[in-house]
Amino acid sequence: MSMTRPTPIVGRRGLAIKCVRDPVSPEDGRRILIDRLWPRGISKERAQLSAWLRVLAPSTELRKWFGHEPARWDEFRRRYRRELEDRGELATLRELRDQAQKEKITLIFGASDREHNDAVALLEFAEEL
Repeated sequence: MSMTRPTPIVGRRGLAIKCVRDPVSPEDGRRILIDRLWPRGISKERAQLSAWLRVLAPSTELRKWFGHEPARWDEFRRRYRRELEDRGELATLRELRDQAQKEKITLIFGASDREHNDAVALLEFAEEL
């Protein structure tokens, strides 16, 4: 049985997303954790992060409401984007997206659901900015 290594998802503008549990790679470039909480069971040494930008994470209230339930995904994305707008953090995301055109930047997430998480939403938002 061969085990394939999960590949990061890369947006059109250079930002990538990857789970913190996936193997670290030189191709990751700057690894930036974007979750509010530290990923359970992951040491700082294993994560090998360049930065931790909690400001890009959804609020505790929104995170708990969402609970990674796919049925709430569309509404989560709408509320999450509104939170970022209200906090002025879309500018931070725009700066990261622009910097990713000059150097490799990978947004790191801790969720086990690879399709419905804050990093997937942030990558979508970055593409729309």
